[in-house]
Amino acid sequence: QVQLVESGGGLVQPGGSLRLSCVASRSVFAMGWYRQAPGKQRELVAVITNSGGTNSADSVKGRFTISRDNAKNTVNLQMSSLKPEDTAVYFCNARENFFDSHYYWGQGTQVTVSS
Repeated sequence: QVQLVESGGGLVQPGGSLRLSCVASRSVFAMGWYRQAPGKQRELVAVITNSGGTNSADSVKGRFTISRDNAKNTVNLQMSSLKPEDTAVYFCNARENFFDSHYYWGQGTQVTVSS
């Protein structure tokens, strides 16, 4: 089992920045962020493996940067140039390893982009 604790959500104005963090109870193969806006399906934002490989949604490329600290089992999402369309509940996600495809989810943290 893996427990995930998210932090950093809040209210920010359009064009502003926000940093999300997620701490896992132990090391995992990959960590990342998904988001879900009202009336929409949950979607991938960005993920990063323990070797540093990343993948992100086209809608956030150039604006969001994902990083991790393996020693602290922590993943961060630096969000800049935020838009109202980024408003959603952001969920931390962790993948156990490459082979068993076992996933864990955090409770979610609200990000609201509004003037």
